[in-house]
Amino acid sequence: MTHFFSLRNLKWYLPGIILGAAAGYIYYHFWGCDGSCVISSSPVNSMLYGATMGGLLKNMLKPQVRKTKEEEKQK
Repeated sequence: MTHFFSLRNLKWYLPGIILGAAAGYIYYHFWGCDGSCVISSSPVNSMLYGATMGGLLKNMLKPQVRKTKEEEKQK
């Protein structure tokens, strides 16, 4: 059984989180609101939202590990 917070999973999600945070800041810098928008009115909010979306997108692209018939028989 693999854990979600293992080093192996962190290596997979970290690039997506970092790129998402950078994209969130770029969105704030060029298109952000002055206070009326909840997400894009603050660079922290934009970066957190971007990091979340980057991690979720990276999760969607993660290849599935399929078990062989021999591994299933061992259970």
